[in-house]
Amino acid sequence: MKNRSHRILKTLLAGVLGLAVAQAAGAAEVTLKLGHLANEQNTWHKASLKFGEEVARLTNGRIEVQVFPNESLGKEIDLINGMQLGTVDMTITGESLQNWAPLASLLAIPYAFKSLEHMDQVASGDIGKAIEKQIEEKARIRPLAYFARGPRDLTSNTPIRTPDDLKGLKMRVPNVPLFMDVWKALGAQPTPMAFSEVFTSLQNGTISAQENPLALIKSANFNEVQKYVNRTEHVRSWIYLTISNITWNKLSDQDKQAVQQAAKTAQAYERELFLADEQQLEKDLKAAGMTFVDVDQQAFAKKARGAVLANVKGDVKKYVETIMD
Repeated sequence: MKNRSHRILKTLLAGVLGLAVAQAAGAAEVTLKLGHLANEQNTWHKASLKFGEEVARLTNGRIEVQVFPNESLGKEIDLINGMQLGTVDMTITGESLQNWAPLASLLAIPYAFKSLEHMDQVASGDIGKAIEKQIEEKARIRPLAYFARGPRDLTSNTPIRTPDDLKGLKMRVPNVPLFMDVWKALGAQPTPMAFSEVFTSLQNGTISAQENPLALIKSANFNEVQKYVNRTEHVRSWIYLTISNITWNKLSDQDKQAVQQAAKTAQAYERELFLADEQQLEKDLKAAGMTFVDVDQQAFAKKARGAVLANVKGDVKKYVETIMD
């Protein structure tokens, strides 16, 4: 009798525990999967986690955001395609969206933005709204917030202060016609090359310079083969935190408001991290032996303008001219 009572008690306890686990597991009514390409140390990833925390808080745990860094949910274009089909909920993406929405190319136009403040004015103003509207209509995904990206700077073994200093400089650039033409117009000899080949090519003298944001300059250890970081800041850009229209339309008005509020908080949080990160990267590169050189950015922008405008067309060109002026 005693053993039978013990077995009944164990069964009841197991049932109660099982119910508690089931309730805990089912606490979230909606799960949003957010995949992106950055690693766990990147400000975009940290901001994504902040977004998830805020969504959970604002919805009392009814919506859970699962974040997948390092392309673990898929590559950028695959994620965009998945969002259009409704198999992926969210990602962080930028100028890649120009495959569907041409205005997204405005996110990475050389010398379009004079400063971070100027970029913010555009991104949050009428032009930014036009970009977002076209992305939503053409790519069928909705931008919720935007994150700043580190400006691209030129590294070299001789200081570069004016376009005249670029004469004959062999440098690596991404295989993007706009970038190639701009650097040719500035007087350099741009060479398209896979990023994985850049360090060795700098080491053996095949090229003498390259351009990238500070984060990549540091992570690629370019300080070992380059002496100067020239503050060309030739490309300033931003990138969007986005959600699939299919996923968005399934949310209630109340949940949409919570998601938008969480995205706004994540954007402000990312900006704090970004500014601190840029300062730390400069300190680290200086400590590693690199010298930062102030550049006549106005002279660079003036000389690059013709090549930029020759590479853009239609509404994109109209907006570029507006931004530059």
